[in-house]
Amino acid sequence: MSTSGFRTEEIVEAYAAMHRCVQGYADSGDWTPFAEHFTPDATYVEHAFGTFRGREEIRAWSVRTMTSFPGSVMTGFPLAWQVVDADAARLVCEVRNLMPDPGDGSRHEESNLTIMTYAGDGLFSREEDVYNPMRFARMTLRWAEVARAHGRLSAEGEAYVAQYGAMLGPRVTPSA
Repeated sequence: MSTSGFRTEEIVEAYAAMHRCVQGYADSGDWTPFAEHFTPDATYVEHAFGTFRGREEIRAWSVRTMTSFPGSVMTGFPLAWQVVDADAARLVCEVRNLMPDPGDGSRHEESNLTIMTYAGDGLFSREEDVYNPMRFARMTLRWAEVARAHGRLSAEGEAYVAQYGAMLGPRVTPSA
């Protein structure tokens, strides 16, 4: 038994169960239950959007972010790898954020490192997502450029390009 009181297998199984649910939320578009994977007093640190405390803040952020562009377009979040420090009750993994085929068969994705702190009973007390927001935004804009060329960019995607395209470089610009 580790000093945290949790076995590596328990932490891995809890995260795998959560991760299966996350794919279901992406498939259905309903992110409301996401916060239930956390303790009532959990902390979620998201480097681009801020720190959220408690299930209701986590729920509001996840629903708002994942039901609007580009979150609403993402098709999956497979793990590239994971490691567990049972003594610290932590699981660290690389999550791949996948965009759908924009129309030409190209693949667009950006990864983040996620640090999960396990609290027992299948729940987590903390999540921290570490990534470069500029790289993620540039990937999203590249995807939008290809999707637009193939008639697959939504009005919400066009609004995203209009808001962020000029700020991030000349490659993707709002449509006329």
